[in-house]
Amino acid sequence: MKTKEAQNQSQVDDYNNLGPSTMGPWTSHIWRSDPRHLVFLLSRYKFVSKMLIGKNKVLEVGCGDAFGTPIVESTVDKLHCIDFEPLVLEDAIERYSKLKNYNVSFSVHNILEKPHEDMYNAAFSLDVIEHIPSNKEDLFINNIAESLTDNGILIIGTPNITADQYASPASKAGHINLKSAETLSMLLSKKFENVFIFSMNDEVVHTGYSPMAHYLFAMGVGIKKD
Repeated sequence: MKTKEAQNQSQVDDYNNLGPSTMGPWTSHIWRSDPRHLVFLLSRYKFVSKMLIGKNKVLEVGCGDAFGTPIVESTVDKLHCIDFEPLVLEDAIERYSKLKNYNVSFSVHNILEKPHEDMYNAAFSLDVIEHIPSNKEDLFINNIAESLTDNGILIIGTPNITADQYASPASKAGHINLKSAETLSMLLSKKFENVFIFSMNDEVVHTGYSPMAHYLFAMGVGIKKD
């Protein structure tokens, strides 16, 4: 059993060898403007990590600066992250290159253009679909589904439309396609045999009354046969 002094030295050695951990552009902005939101963000990744424990090949769609990605990486075998923004991915790749023992890869890919070239057991996408125009949401889901094996899982996380009245002006401007539990379930039901809805308030995930939830998760399981 390590002594307190040994633990402290290990932490100092880790800092000296690897330097301080840094955040990307999106999460740096959150830290400066609304640091509590980082707790909620990481809790969303924790929920995904619990749902996908043991999956051997997972795709993150719209990873941004991948701040919460290590939480999911810790419970799956392989994690590949895609985003359509090269500059954000370059930053994430640079930060991850300084870390050891992370089985994460990145590539620039616009899922609205085509499915990913590889096949995955599961995929997840957090805080993305609310930015997708409604006339392209079916394409978004279809192309992710086309990247999954027949029994694949897709988890979508998004703010609840019923909470929009409490959102900041900046959020309102960017959130062009908010969903309710019902409309999110209907969207995934077009491609998945089973859809499960979870509610979230702050960092707490539950199965309570969805109109009072700030955030929603939909989990689709099993690709529908044409």
